[in-house]
Amino acid sequence: MTGQPEHSGDDALYSPPLTLNPALLSQVAAIAEVLGRWSARQDVLPSPLLRRENRIHTIQASLAIEQNSLSLEQVTALFDGQRVIGPARDIQEVRNAITAYDALPSWDPANPQHLLEAHGLLMAGLIDGPGCFRRGGVGIYRGDQLVHMAPPAPRVPVLVADLLAWLAASTWHPLLVSCVAHYELEFIHPFADGNGRLGRLWQTLILSRWNPLLAWLPISRVICSPSWHTSWRPSTMPCVRRSVRRSVRRSVSNQEPRSMR
Repeated sequence: MTGQPEHSGDDALYSPPLTLNPALLSQVAAIAEVLGRWSARQDVLPSPLLRRENRIHTIQASLAIEQNSLSLEQVTALFDGQRVIGPARDIQEVRNAITAYDALPSWDPANPQHLLEAHGLLMAGLIDGPGCFRRGGVGIYRGDQLVHMAPPAPRVPVLVADLLAWLAASTWHPLLVSCVAHYELEFIHPFADGNGRLGRLWQTLILSRWNPLLAWLPISRVICSPSWHTSWRPSTMPCVRRSVRRSVRRSVSNQEPRSMR
């Protein structure tokens, strides 16, 4: 990783802030091996119950990162169309996320309009102008310390277009493409709010286009775990890669019969 994305906004091609090396390619091969072992099974698609559980875990964990207070049980109740008692905003966030993840198969990850549509679903009723790029500056703080100042708002449409054009043309492995997209969406911070949950949604979309099994991969559950936060730093590519690797291994282990472990 070179430390900062190389964005031009002019005629030069976008270049990912990542250098391919043997260790990185070895990680990709290891993940692909685990997925291959999973896919070799006759009952390759997760059961409807497992898909439901993973989707609920994904939504609850992704929103918990954003300080949503609803428990797994409350998210499950909303998933089943039941009423729950809780902060109105938190309930709206969960309902929006359920709608957005249901729409996942209809989107092309390289389509800018689909990115805006996804943000519109995720943030409906939560902010002014959902589905529109931000018009002002935004920074990411840890306490009182500024840890990242996003690019100026006028550059956002060009930066997003550069990223998605690269995504459409890239010959990199989809595992790496998904990590670059997640990282860059957090770096660009194209929206006034909702960038984190959108980045996680978009990584899931990219992975699911490569392997449909990964539409149900609960990456956010790993990111939200206590062990993750002991080493996590915002917008770091290695951590995104680790989240994919850990969630793949966890999902495979949970579904495999003991004889295969």
